[in-house]
Amino acid sequence: MLCEMSLDTFMADHYFPHVRLHKRSWVRDDQLYRIRIKPQFGDSKLCDITRYQVQQFQNELSKSGLSPASQDHHIKLIRHALNLAVEWEFIERNVLKGVKLLNVENQLHDVATAEQLARLVEILRTDHNRPVCHILMFLLSTGARLSEALTATWGQVDLEKGLWTIPATTAKSKKSRTVPLNESALWVLAEAEKMRKFDAIFANPETGKPFTTITRVWYRLRKAAGIGQMRIHSIRHQFADLVISSGRSLYDVQVLLGHSDPRVSQRYARLSMHTLKEAANTASLLVPKLKAELKCDTPLPSGVVIPFQKVA
Repeated sequence: MLCEMSLDTFMADHYFPHVRLHKRSWVRDDQLYRIRIKPQFGDSKLCDITRYQVQQFQNELSKSGLSPASQDHHIKLIRHALNLAVEWEFIERNVLKGVKLLNVENQLHDVATAEQLARLVEILRTDHNRPVCHILMFLLSTGARLSEALTATWGQVDLEKGLWTIPATTAKSKKSRTVPLNESALWVLAEAEKMRKFDAIFANPETGKPFTTITRVWYRLRKAAGIGQMRIHSIRHQFADLVISSGRSLYDVQVLLGHSDPRVSQRYARLSMHTLKEAANTASLLVPKLKAELKCDTPLPSGVVIPFQKVA
């Protein structure tokens, strides 16, 4: 019977061959499975894995010091594997259907202040490591993902029209998208073009190939700018902050950042509300003038409303 197959055999022969083709983050799945799930359930038969065992495993993960999000990732992986086992008729049902997750809000919003951002931009304009500075400035100017920028080629950009087309092979959504290039992004490309020797826009000058990591340089640069904690990925959040703060909508953020699901953009809703509050506060500035015209020096009684009038 297929359900007599061990989880380890299922993962090796069926799950991973499948997700390597359909899931960009399969390497993370492999890591989670090898380190913690396989030692616990690898020898168990698919039909012998119980909800109670997985919830006990969940408790052990909690004691290990893993973040709530990492704990949930392990449970989600097992659940997803069993979902596929059901879909492929290895087992009749998934015992983890509806299993409770921690679902702790862990969306970091570690963006720079206006002063820090100004210092960072100046450092990126003048630091000696020009290739990496170009990458970081390009991220700040476009909100692109690091992987998209690192693999960008000159053939993807139309400098005359100010457009950058990210191919489906690179885009997280697996759909190509076109990014409008603002003036600072075009400045970066103009500077990078002065060093152009390879097809990759931001090629490592020593190898001619795209950079694989720029994290250590980023740590140095952000420290010089006085930024304590900010991940490279949060540069996307910084870009969204700037877009929202200028009064643009969440839909604009969704399109510019390439979010296929509008719910992903909802993390910026609080920024949008902040902008709306500022807009509303401009109207509240009329109240002191109206009160002055009515010679009302004391607070208005509860329930008394000043009729709106145009203030000269």
